[in-house]
Amino acid sequence: MIRENGTAKDIQIAYIGGGSMGWAWGLMSDLAAEKQLSGTVRLYDIDSEAARRNEKIGQLLQKNADVKSHWDYRAVDSLQEALKGSDFVVISILPATFDEMEVDVHYPEKYGIYQSVGDTVGPGGLVRALRTVPMVVEIANAIKNWSPDAWVINYTNPMTLCIRTLYEVFPKIKAFGCCHEVFGTQDLLKSALADIDGIDAIHRRNIKVNVLGINHFTWLDKASYEGRDLFPVYQKFVDKYYDTGFEKTKKGHWMNDFFASANRVKFDLFKRYGIIAAAGDRHLAEFCPPWYLKDPETAKSWMFGLTPVSWRKENLVTRLEKSKRLLSGEEVFELAPTGEDGILQMKAIAGLGDFVTNVNLPNYGQISNLPIGAVVETNAIFSHNSVIPVQAGSLPDDVQSLVYRHVVNQETTLRAAFNKDKNLAFRAFANDPLMTANIKDAWQLFSDMLKATKEYLPGWDID
Repeated sequence: MIRENGTAKDIQIAYIGGGSMGWAWGLMSDLAAEKQLSGTVRLYDIDSEAARRNEKIGQLLQKNADVKSHWDYRAVDSLQEALKGSDFVVISILPATFDEMEVDVHYPEKYGIYQSVGDTVGPGGLVRALRTVPMVVEIANAIKNWSPDAWVINYTNPMTLCIRTLYEVFPKIKAFGCCHEVFGTQDLLKSALADIDGIDAIHRRNIKVNVLGINHFTWLDKASYEGRDLFPVYQKFVDKYYDTGFEKTKKGHWMNDFFASANRVKFDLFKRYGIIAAAGDRHLAEFCPPWYLKDPETAKSWMFGLTPVSWRKENLVTRLEKSKRLLSGEEVFELAPTGEDGILQMKAIAGLGDFVTNVNLPNYGQISNLPIGAVVETNAIFSHNSVIPVQAGSLPDDVQSLVYRHVVNQETTLRAAFNKDKNLAFRAFANDPLMTANIKDAWQLFSDMLKATKEYLPGWDID
């Protein structure tokens, strides 16, 4: 990387999962729109053909008249080739395939256990974690060997256990995890301010928040706009829309979009605990007892949907078709900002100005009543070659009790994955709040799910 005249040139980015037709295209778009950065993106994927498609798409993007910076995209055949000499490493992988995710999400339904996402907690989140950990171990060892000084940005779920594994394998790694869930809550607070007091905060970043918790189960105990406390505003907003829900887009949109909600879960959690739950309702619901996920009808009453893996499979076909159109020139790559903070984080680390945003890091004491070393989500200060977590304080005792159970389960899952210990993994599986099946049925479900994903669990004793 070369810094000169307020720019950073010749930045080397290793993209692991570089065949992605989601995050990768978003990164391409954000990089193309950032005039202060330029360099090379090396795309590595176990599906090498997918990486080569993205190489061609990235090169074609340079011909777009709206592009403000130059980036070379190059598909590579090994982790070593991707990582050597890199300044940044982006991890965005799908742990296994949607066939395995279908097991994660839908097998538990046989026992009356429903999951709205199935990638972080619940039975599906745990099994996904077991097969993700060995993949991240391989990546962490590769980074340790070939790019130990690179900054590592993880987007893969389960976020907490990906970051926890990276640091377990390579304690000196410079890694953090990015998630946009808090951004949506800042937008909701912006809407509340406009709806209740008629004030336009312009951009979500003007809503200042203190973030505490773990990924997808984050909380805000402070929120302000130009020094004004927003909690009284949010209280009025919640009271106004508790029964009907609130949607920024067309009312009822949540019924037609698997990723949308009417925010009623957030509103209910605020009434229960007095602080603001700061993630999408689909994620928040999975961390709680089955208050919101007793069955599909209950989820519907709370105005959010269960995302079927069949939709993800159909969407994959749609994206493959789009990839072909981009390669043939039938469709032009449209530059559209993702709203993610990844590029701003890179700029700050490159020395182009300080920046504060929420990220996932090991707990060095930034949350005082969660275990040291566990991965937590708080704000952090980004500056030249530095990411320092902000001291966020402590969670209220009642909220801490909800969060702590998941921290314990995640740590237990990590130990089980490293030791290939089926009995230990089952203890975490059975201890999840969504696990309402009796212990015999829980063991049968656990065994069936492991069998369905055993291709990704080498060394495990799976019948």
